[in-house]
Amino acid sequence: MVASANVLLEGIRSALAETGVDVEDVHVQQAGRREIVRVIVDRDGGVDLDRVAEVSRRISELFDTPPLADEFVGTFVLEVTSPGVDRPLTEQKHWRRAVKRNVEVHLKDKSIVVGRIIEVTDTEVIMQIPGSEPVGIALTDISRGLVQVEFTSTVVETD
Repeated sequence: MVASANVLLEGIRSALAETGVDVEDVHVQQAGRREIVRVIVDRDGGVDLDRVAEVSRRISELFDTPPLADEFVGTFVLEVTSPGVDRPLTEQKHWRRAVKRNVEVHLKDKSIVVGRIIEVTDTEVIMQIPGSEPVGIALTDISRGLVQVEFTSTVVETD
């Protein structure tokens, strides 16, 4: 059995403090005789494969040394990943990392606004709503946001 996700989360956060990544979450899931430990990391500018590999190495080393090594009995699989586009934007840092993206904003008054994030301050999200001037929405008025996937064609029409 692996340690609780909270124990792992705190250990991993302290081990990765100087790497420049934020540990967003840790999930532990049973998969047959082994467990899957999924660590979700992010940072400003995104997480590239080299950073994921570095983080994975550091976490593996952490799991091989006490006290976390004492928490593992049996086998486990370590997965390190970024949050993905379907993660709700709930914290200021999530909004900051989504600048220039098109988002659907769910407000606490149950209304929904769709537009492109222009800027994020400590207190608000500035958005360009189609057909209007940029508008500021207080972070305290937002319940969550969802990044909208945009597809652009790379096919060039020829006659």
